[in-house]
Amino acid sequence: MALEVGIVGLPNVGKSTLFRALTRVEAEAANYPFCTIEPNVGMVPVRDPRLQRLTELVEPSQTIPAMLRVVDIAGLVKGASQGEGLGNQFLSHIRQVDAIAHVVRCFADENVVHVDGSPDPIRDIEVIQTELILSDLEQVERKLERLRKQAKGNREAAATIPVFEKMLAHLGDGKLARSGDWATEESVIFAELSLITSKPSLYIANVSEEGLSEASEFEVALRELAAREQVEVIPICAQVESELAEIEEDEARAFMEEMGIRHSGTVQLARSGYQLLNQITYFTAGKKEVRAWEVQRGSSAPQAAGKIHSDFEKGFIRAEVYHFDDLDSLGSETAVREAGRWRLEGRDYVVQDGDIMHFRFNV
Repeated sequence: MALEVGIVGLPNVGKSTLFRALTRVEAEAANYPFCTIEPNVGMVPVRDPRLQRLTELVEPSQTIPAMLRVVDIAGLVKGASQGEGLGNQFLSHIRQVDAIAHVVRCFADENVVHVDGSPDPIRDIEVIQTELILSDLEQVERKLERLRKQAKGNREAAATIPVFEKMLAHLGDGKLARSGDWATEESVIFAELSLITSKPSLYIANVSEEGLSEASEFEVALRELAAREQVEVIPICAQVESELAEIEEDEARAFMEEMGIRHSGTVQLARSGYQLLNQITYFTAGKKEVRAWEVQRGSSAPQAAGKIHSDFEKGFIRAEVYHFDDLDSLGSETAVREAGRWRLEGRDYVVQDGDIMHFRFNV
């Protein structure tokens, strides 16, 4: 199952325009709040130059990239945690994703309505973060209420009460769950609630066309805040991305060169979302198919095999492994074998980014 990134932000900051450009799925984008009610969902390929090189060397029948599932979640407003603007419904959608891309408007345009009258990145972020924190507070309060009822005669329930009280105090101070210095055991306990503010996040600065070449005061302010939070900022002009998505690749490349854009925002977001979730890529390569697979950094060979099919993990015997860099430099699997760079690995092998793997299994 593909990893899921949710696009959030205030209404009318460019989320749906960006989503449409990312996924080429027709999401309604209009100059008024709440044009998105149910979340739009699309798949974004993670472009990896190694995959193209593998395709050139192996010449398969088809090539399949790793994918990110992107969810365009309707705009949140002040009071969302109390149900304003259908807030509770929208917050439940955010709770289900793996990571959050927070779109922040970083341009002024009197022709584009702003829900609070005018753009102010710091204020806009505070509105969203406050609602997310309040929603998490409610989750923790409910959990504590249940635990206190169960605590009599239940040592396990009683033991977790102080842990959730610690989180309650942290959120009550207006802090994001991910900003806390939690022990590993505490993080495991919190994980069951899927707290929104514990999810890995990045900011997307939706800038004007001019803002792609020179950062505006809005983007500068956003970057200062992001640096304090240790969060990445990706500047994207959603309107330009939307135009790029509607033209042929060669034409888009020429358009980007003319504008001085090195990588499209679509490519940047897909890559950053992948890295945000601590993922690495391994490949399977044969005449039938060359394919990129995402796995959590630190995954074992059987866990990687399970990405293809659960039977591969259950019946794992060995993995045939060599690295993309060796194939790239030597030119063929035969040459890799002759150079002694091909090997067999067992259950304890930790998959490395760029591994090319073939699994032996028996069910």
